[in-house]
Amino acid sequence: MNVTEALAYIHSVSWKGSIPGLGRTQELLRRMGNPERDLKFIHIVGTNGKGSTAAMLASCLHAAGYRTGLYISPFLFRFHERMQMDGQPISDEMLAEITEFVKPHAEAMAEHPTEFELVTAIGMEFFRRSGAEIVVLEAGMGGELDSTNVIPPPEAAVICNVGLDHTEYLGDTVEAIAKTKAAVVKPGSACVLYPNVPSVEAVVADRCRQVGADLFPADLAALQPQSKSLDGQIFDWRRETGLKIPLLGRHQLRNAAVVLTTLEALRCRGWNIPTEAVRRGLAETVWPGRFQVVRRDPLFVVDGGHNPQCMDALAQNIRDYLTGMDLTILTGVLADKNHEEMYPELAAYAARFFTLTPPSPRAMDGEELAKYLRTLGKEATACATIPEGVAAAMAAARQHGGAVLACGSLYLAGDVILAAEAAE
Repeated sequence: MNVTEALAYIHSVSWKGSIPGLGRTQELLRRMGNPERDLKFIHIVGTNGKGSTAAMLASCLHAAGYRTGLYISPFLFRFHERMQMDGQPISDEMLAEITEFVKPHAEAMAEHPTEFELVTAIGMEFFRRSGAEIVVLEAGMGGELDSTNVIPPPEAAVICNVGLDHTEYLGDTVEAIAKTKAAVVKPGSACVLYPNVPSVEAVVADRCRQVGADLFPADLAALQPQSKSLDGQIFDWRRETGLKIPLLGRHQLRNAAVVLTTLEALRCRGWNIPTEAVRRGLAETVWPGRFQVVRRDPLFVVDGGHNPQCMDALAQNIRDYLTGMDLTILTGVLADKNHEEMYPELAAYAARFFTLTPPSPRAMDGEELAKYLRTLGKEATACATIPEGVAAAMAAARQHGGAVLACGSLYLAGDVILAAEAAE
């Protein structure tokens, strides 16, 4: 099996769909020899901020000298980003070899795994073969029934910002969603919590008491922003001064506080993580597609925000970094997202919109989105392709001396970045 055949197998129609439950993943891993039992984990769940938190944590642990795995979803440019070791995606050869190993085990099952479950199993085998000392594991959806929750008790379970998303699967209140996410907290684990409303914090605290886990609330009060620009942010946290992250936005400072709290929890468990490694790891974090400046002429920013909470953070970033600019917004969204709550606040900052259809079977048609945006009193033009949309948005920005902001879906972000970088 070569890498093309491996990817074709992973993406084949028979694996499609999201079917909550752990039984299929557990059976597949058992047939493979339970690679997850040879690994240590930091398990990350939450509605928003999981990926940024995971990226910063992995960078800090790698800087501290640990062989560090990182498991994320979705990818921006290439499938291989889904599983990384020390910042390097899985190789073509390793992906093909492991997929060929996993395939007969998957096909021997009476109930075949879903695509995400198959990828999770491949990731576990990759991390075992790579000698990972710790794996930063981002959950796909929810927590309790997400296939990543087959792991043994993690060193730390990190619960990022919790809001309303995937309500058809997880529940229609933040408390119900918090309960599914808190299920990743297991006996003997540390639990790090992004501060939330009291009812959510109570759900998590109850879970920690039930399983005997130590709770570490992230200390946001200790954050002291010092400076910000389109190149990054500098801040103090407790006794540490002059910390830098290349990620932009106030919400990323809060995510960094979650990271710093998690590293403290790991130190309490005996992990050797020097302060200088943390400083270097934060500064060297690479996490594209999150309010990322792609080019400067015209200024072109890409953000993968894809739900109402993300749009609140994005609106704050517009006020902090793009205030007063003539703003052309290039956007597309998935049909299962609440676009009527996502766009009204954003529209207040937009001079005009160009719309796209994300490359996903779940996409809302770009023309349908443009019609909706016109009801908000905005000029909105649907574009047939991503390069066409990027070119049109850049032309408008140059004409009006402004900037482009591309947003609405992570499924768009990678292709938009590539098209913007390649554009004249």
